[in-house]
Amino acid sequence: MGEYGERSKVHFEVRGTQCAAWHYPGTNGGCVIMAGGFAVTKEPGTDLFAARFHEAGFSVLAFDYRHLGESGGQPRQVVRVREQLADWDAAVGFAATLPGVDPGRLAIWAFSASGGYVFPLAARDTRLAAAIAQTPNADNPAAARNAARYQKPLAMLRFTGRALLDSLGGLAGRPPRLVPLGGTPGTIAVLTTPDVPDSGPALNPGGRYPDWQQEVAARSALRLTVGRPGRWASRVRCPLLVVVCDQDRSALAGPAIRAAGRAPGAELVRLPGRHYAPFLDAHEQAVAAEVSFLRQHLLAGSSASSASSASSVGAGS
Repeated sequence: MGEYGERSKVHFEVRGTQCAAWHYPGTNGGCVIMAGGFAVTKEPGTDLFAARFHEAGFSVLAFDYRHLGESGGQPRQVVRVREQLADWDAAVGFAATLPGVDPGRLAIWAFSASGGYVFPLAARDTRLAAAIAQTPNADNPAAARNAARYQKPLAMLRFTGRALLDSLGGLAGRPPRLVPLGGTPGTIAVLTTPDVPDSGPALNPGGRYPDWQQEVAARSALRLTVGRPGRWASRVRCPLLVVVCDQDRSALAGPAIRAAGRAPGAELVRLPGRHYAPFLDAHEQAVAAEVSFLRQHLLAGSSASSASSASSVGAGS
């Protein structure tokens, strides 16, 4: 299909609900399972990187979480962490059945809030041969405290009130109260950090994805303030690549760097720029590191490729 190769729409089931995904058939037996960030659907969230992984010969399965995008599930635009982790579990199982995929050569890739999921997934799922966490949110409370520095108190109070009302409404079966994913300080939005202006050029250049609903249920944002997925790092079972941006003000680099240091044999790549730099000026550096990592751990085989110790690649590498 044009710039994205011969991808096709596929579906898999999670507890009675259909998840939609793009399948890019590869040639080398490896498969990368991918999903977008917080309330970011598969096209804006994965197209740019999926195309490059596919060019390198890997199969790709890029999916929408339930309640988002083309996947089923009611109510819409609601993010629930446990459900999304279950979606990953089903996606990995489905990827292993795709034609031309070696079930022993599966990797996961995610960024931002979803990138934080990579730590528990890589710790618990023995089917994974490799995992990539790109600008992951490894410590939600720390990120929330930092985000509060870039929001005005009255707007924060109004946002919290809307989120609490939405939570109560959800218990009563009412439709979600939606809020924008990004905005300027003083507006009611999930994020108002300095990274937000980069999100359009990074994820939706020229309005390429008009079907992406850039809103989320206000109740979902409350979940961004709890949980430290980086704590799972010491239990990661497979080779792990952590990509951070030093000027990230949305998913802070510090907690992700510390998580990488705790993960056995993890590799750390530090890039210049803000949260969306891997989609923008640092894209070629990010892709080069990630494709090299995937080739090493999905194609080169077993023990020799995973025996390398933790390394750090600087911005000039």
